[in-house]
Amino acid sequence: MFEWIKTLFEQYSYLVLFISLLLELIALPLPGEALMGYAGFLVYQGQLHWSFSIFMAAMGAITGMTISYWIGRRLGTPFFKKYGHYIHLGPERLEKVSLWFDRYGNKLLVIAYFIPGVRHITGYFSGTARISYRVYMVYAYLGAFIWVSTFISLGKILGPQWEQFHTSIKKYLIIAGIIAIILLAIFYLYRTYRSWLKERLEINFKKALDTFPTLGRIKILIASAGIVFIGFFALMLGMIQDFLAQEFDQFNNITTLVVKLLFDQSWQPWMQIFQHLSTIFILLPLILFTWLWIMLRSPDRKLESIFLFLVVVGGEILDEGLRFLFHHTFPSEQSLTAIVVFGFTAYLLVRHIKGVWVHNLAIFLVLSFSFLIGISQIYFGMQYPSDIVAGYVFGGVWLSLQVFLLEIFRLFPKINY
Repeated sequence: MFEWIKTLFEQYSYLVLFISLLLELIALPLPGEALMGYAGFLVYQGQLHWSFSIFMAAMGAITGMTISYWIGRRLGTPFFKKYGHYIHLGPERLEKVSLWFDRYGNKLLVIAYFIPGVRHITGYFSGTARISYRVYMVYAYLGAFIWVSTFISLGKILGPQWEQFHTSIKKYLIIAGIIAIILLAIFYLYRTYRSWLKERLEINFKKALDTFPTLGRIKILIASAGIVFIGFFALMLGMIQDFLAQEFDQFNNITTLVVKLLFDQSWQPWMQIFQHLSTIFILLPLILFTWLWIMLRSPDRKLESIFLFLVVVGGEILDEGLRFLFHHTFPSEQSLTAIVVFGFTAYLLVRHIKGVWVHNLAIFLVLSFSFLIGISQIYFGMQYPSDIVAGYVFGGVWLSLQVFLLEIFRLFPKINY
């Protein structure tokens, strides 16, 4: 079927793109994502216009989602429960989408496009569930533009290789989308129920740690560091398992290709600058600055100085030991060191300076510098992307463990024996 659609597409281009996505989103089995990737390939060849392709694809998706919404609203749940199985919209699939909506709310409408089998019925479900059309319009239409922009742009970036990596990229986009929606849901819940969560945490910590008087903020820091450590540790175990099973080849090939296509030769001077962020000429002054900051501003100078030494020297020992154990560049020394050194400095700034803008800036700089260092390593072909990611994960394990222990030791003088 796809070859037949491609033939039509070469003749009628934008009209076929519009109609195909419209029909797919009223639950007809058409290869919309493959067609958008092919449209991006034609953009790469100069046969189609990139922005107009996105516009026509988005209009087709929006029209299909609007039609399915109003059909669902008019016919209602009883109709789909009785006749939906004839068009693959039976009670089981509607129940599955209902569970997703209960878990993630209306934000599912943004990510649903990336999930095969879900995007085709979210419009019908939204209509039968009587979701406000204004709310539906905001999330569903935004999701349509994100979806079509992603696949058409990927086709344009990958060029002749778009078909080779289409299936693999879809898998990673689905995973990334689910992670993104979970993070957004967590952020929304935190912003909405922040006071209640803080109150509950205080009550629970008071019960569990009643030997520590009036240390609510430190308890939260300890608990947060512990949770982050557990999360990174679980990721570390998974990455070690995947590394030993040699399951990173596909991820490395796709990531390297995308980096090479996104950043051409003109980026080389910038990449050299990014690469220097992980050198001793940057990290050593940062370590010295952190130590001076501790001596001038910290009430726990000795303790934090000891932990600065442990973070830096212990991180280097950990990295050397891991690479000796695996006989490989796994994990990346540059990304592990960057996340540890930049992360610990940022933590101390956040710990001792009040001001939301300082906290946000520190976090942004750590994430940005670590990301740019990793990109530069991939750009110059010095390390595999999986090694870079492993460096972030292993570095996160070491950093969160040291923060956890630092806050535990900070409590020792305050324990009532």
